[in-house]
Amino acid sequence: MKIAIGSDHGGYELKEALVRFLEKSAHRVEDAGCHGKDSVDYPDFGITVARAVAEGKADRGILICTTGIGMSMAANKVKGIRAALCTDVFTAKMSRLHNDANVLVLGAKVVDEGRAVEMVETWLATPFEGGRHQRRVDKINELDN
Repeated sequence: MKIAIGSDHGGYELKEALVRFLEKSAHRVEDAGCHGKDSVDYPDFGITVARAVAEGKADRGILICTTGIGMSMAANKVKGIRAALCTDVFTAKMSRLHNDANVLVLGAKVVDEGRAVEMVETWLATPFEGGRHQRRVDKINELDN
């Protein structure tokens, strides 16, 4: 699976850890930045990852900032993106199972590296359940129009 990943300076260290984890797990990783701890603007990276997913250049996306709030707001501005800010394994799983989230958003000051890895692993392995949930996802997608 090809994963686009990005962060701002607040999420840089966690992004680097997740890149290493994803590469060891045989995923293809497109690192959209940032590439250091100098202050940057999170929308630049959130939009880049979201567009990669929306345009089919990546299968899924992962975004990280200090809280995850800004990244989720930015990513969800891109047509076709269902970015979910998750705080634990349960919400990560449910974001895929019921909501078909295609971008996972994490807060680096909210989840530690171990939990983030577990969340990403679960999120990537969880399929969309479809069924009654498809109708709801379709209604969300209609808002893009």
